[in-house]
Amino acid sequence: MTTLDVAAFSSPVVKAFLAGSLSGTCSTLIFQPLDLMKTRIQQQAESRLSMRGVCKNIVVQENILGLWRGVVPSLVRTVPGVGLYFSSMHFMKANLCEGRPSHLQSVLIGSSSRAFAGAVMIPFTVIKTRFESNSYTYTNTYQAFKNIFKLEGFRGLTSGLGPTLFRDVPFSGLYLMFYEHLKSLVPEDNKLHNPSTTHFLCGFASGILASLVTQPADVIKTNMQLDRLNRGLAMTVRRIYRQQGPGGFVTGLAPRMLRRTLMAALAWTVYEKMVKTIGLK
Repeated sequence: MTTLDVAAFSSPVVKAFLAGSLSGTCSTLIFQPLDLMKTRIQQQAESRLSMRGVCKNIVVQENILGLWRGVVPSLVRTVPGVGLYFSSMHFMKANLCEGRPSHLQSVLIGSSSRAFAGAVMIPFTVIKTRFESNSYTYTNTYQAFKNIFKLEGFRGLTSGLGPTLFRDVPFSGLYLMFYEHLKSLVPEDNKLHNPSTTHFLCGFASGILASLVTQPADVIKTNMQLDRLNRGLAMTVRRIYRQQGPGGFVTGLAPRMLRRTLMAALAWTVYEKMVKTIGLK
């Protein structure tokens, strides 16, 4: 390994990317079934299926491994996506506020980091959502990418970008603000203080608060990405309201909130642990 290679891997931004990617891998593998159930519930919203009912149907029709349908495109999307999010967030925290952001700075840093990562990875978000539904029969991520581009063009690969950012940008901004604030309330000199437990609990609470605010955007995003006709944002919103009423915009809240909350809590716990292990400052 050359001196240049060593310097690259010792870069704080690269370390943050690697720590974020590892945390994204762990959380995606564990919580993929919840994401799958959320997509199916939103896809079949008129049937008003419960998490238990969807889980039972998937296991009966596709066996237990069916709960991890779409895990490959999820990993293709999440691993570099979370790495980009954590590395860009670390860069901004270190250079803009010396690692101690205010509440407003946390919102801005979290939002802009997620906007960057979400925009870059949107094609794989579309593919992941379609894999998780039972409306498409793609065999692998590459075939799905090629098929969507051939039939729907660039518009198909970026379908739902608006509501995806409208969901993820405020979620990440609010999440980072809540997380940094809650973490600051725990005295580090407390003998009962366990860093990993603290990070997980702070992440869990932050995920609940941020998920509640951004659920409508998630419903709109899923419907747009499953729509073969690409009818756009306004028509999607009208269709959801016409078919399901106001309650349609919180469809799938339970599995999404559980997944986003646990996934984010685990991701931050692993990330913080990795930060200490690899000496990231």
